Amino acid sequence: MSHCGAVQLEGPEDMLLSVLRSVLVPSPSTHSQDRLHNMLSGNIFGSALLHHAGKPFSPTIAPVTYLWRPLTQIAVNREVHKASLCDEKQSIDNGDPFRQLWVWIHSAAFREGYDALRSACERQMDVTGHSLKFTSREGQLGNLELIGSNAVQLLGRILQPVSCISESSWHLKKFSAGEDEEESKKTSILKNEEQISSSAIISLTVNDPRTSSRKAIETVSEEKPPGLLGKNKEQTRLERDAQWLLFCTNNEDCSVAEPIDLWDASRGICPPVEESVICMEKHHQRKEFICLGGTHSGIQNASIEGNSSRLCPILLLKNENLEGSVTRWSIILPLSWVKVFWFSLVSNGAHAIGLREKHQIACEAGLPYFPLDFPDCEAYSHFMAMEAVASDQKAVLCPPSTRPPKVPIPPPWDCVRLTLDKESSKAENSQSQVEKFSEEDGGHGAPFKGFVARTSSMLIGFLNKLDANHLLLFPKMLDQKNCMYKYMKDKEILKQDAVNLEVNSCKKKCFLRVLLLAYKEGVFEQGAVVCAPHITDVLTFRSQTNREHQLPQYSLQSYFEQKQSGEWELQVPQDPAVLESYRWPIGFITTGFVRGSKKPVAGALCEATLLSRLREEQWKALPVRQRKKEIYVLVRNLRSTAYRLALATIVLEQREEDIKFM
Repeated sequence: MSHCGAVQLEGPEDMLLSVLRSVLVPSPSTHSQDRLHNMLSGNIFGSALLHHAGKPFSPTIAPVTYLWRPLTQIAVNREVHKASLCDEKQSIDNGDPFRQLWVWIHSAAFREGYDALRSACERQMDVTGHSLKFTSREGQLGNLELIGSNAVQLLGRILQPVSCISESSWHLKKFSAGEDEEESKKTSILKNEEQISSSAIISLTVNDPRTSSRKAIETVSEEKPPGLLGKNKEQTRLERDAQWLLFCTNNEDCSVAEPIDLWDASRGICPPVEESVICMEKHHQRKEFICLGGTHSGIQNASIEGNSSRLCPILLLKNENLEGSVTRWSIILPLSWVKVFWFSLVSNGAHAIGLREKHQIACEAGLPYFPLDFPDCEAYSHFMAMEAVASDQKAVLCPPSTRPPKVPIPPPWDCVRLTLDKESSKAENSQSQVEKFSEEDGGHGAPFKGFVARTSSMLIGFLNKLDANHLLLFPKMLDQKNCMYKYMKDKEILKQDAVNLEVNSCKKKCFLRVLLLAYKEGVFEQGAVVCAPHITDVLTFRSQTNREHQLPQYSLQSYFEQKQSGEWELQVPQDPAVLESYRWPIGFITTGFVRGSKKPVAGALCEATLLSRLREEQWKALPVRQRKKEIYVLVRNLRSTAYRLALATIVLEQREEDIKFM
């Protein structure tokens, strides 16, 4: 069950686009014309980061998903509900079509997101003089998420479409009548999911899954293409399970007496038939099977059902399948129907999971998890405050002799500033410099100070603002060739003085999400500190069997110290001998390893300019053939004295945007 709620915006299309441009990063206008057209047509949904109006570099509120109601559905709705269209006629008279839009926001940030959208709408109404309707759909809609490779087969078993939006057929490849039989065999129905575009939206009206008959699906499967002939029974069964995807978008005859639209849920959608009625029907069917049934049971059931329904409108959303990611589908449906679909999914083979399992799946897929991977959000601070209280309560239950060392929750993100100060200083660990760091360090339990660049455009904008395009960061951009390998293989380019310029003029630090892979061994926990290695550390780790760097045992308690105010601060050693083994922080792990995983990967946020400097130092020290696009870093779990080597991959160097989340 998704922990997201919807906010509905209604009004002229241009006004709604202006509202989105003021609060979303990336804004809809930055997309290609084809993608923007498909979004506005209601064919696909969009993902973005929600900010306060006009402040794209302000702290993120939450990642959101937004989708538009198709114009054709509004036209049908206009014929059914003519009495409530005054605002629509006004906008149409002005030449701007009346539109409806949903913005789905995580419940942990719903109130803040709702207020930000409402403020943006009010500002837009003050500017244009036209009205916008703004309502919350909490308590009306639910969202079920299906995660796994068998999601389509599972949907095929429980969904029996009786109505669909024909415009959805744009994203499916149809079988042509003259298609060669051999080609048909290659185009298996099971591949229809791959033929559906990323972020696609399919609008359906389906039968109650508790009463869906296998015969109905078998009837649909009778019109199978020639490629299905001659297949064994198991193949045919699996393909029949998925054939509704083709049927619900290509069948022009599917219709119901009166259109049921999920977008009109505010006007009321009939709840499902009571479970007792369904059970009674099944009981009478069994009696009739053995010739004990009566003719009056159907009349009794009709009177019992009352205002309930056996049809349910739903929206199916296909989440983007990134390389190496998992298959994900979302079912948006009336809240009163969630229980019915939940039990039907579980009884047909789905496994119900909780937040911890979902977090682990996100880690396996390399996707950020909200709110743990979003320290720049207010929801992160609230969540971590609860985690700190729970950790303290758990520690109190342990005897003092076995009580684990207390660690900062959340991590003191501001301590990364000391590493930047150290890098900008030319002093070589003098006693006065150490004392200066110790004096400046304080109040590092403060909220996250900085911003996380989650799109390549944000990172490029940050670099341009600092005049720091010389930094060895290579954000991936559409239709632009990545020049990383040009720099990595060039023997002379790293000798240029421009690469060594200092960048510290910006008070607000830029963090990048990285994926960490242990170098040969190691387990990284949530909250672990990511440190900058000396180049000698890297060379030593690569050449020796010893793959960890040890701190003195007494430093375990003194790496971070909690002040009387409750805030945590970084403890910089004042002994020059101890300082030699000290490694400075550049970030923290937000998502730790999933124990038992076949591909253990951790997610972390690290400061951008420090990552660039580490890459420069390592490329200069290593032969050309041994240079990597990954960056060597050290990771230290907070209750450990060992630093372990890891390879950090910058996500924005692999994809243009990092806004997909779980």
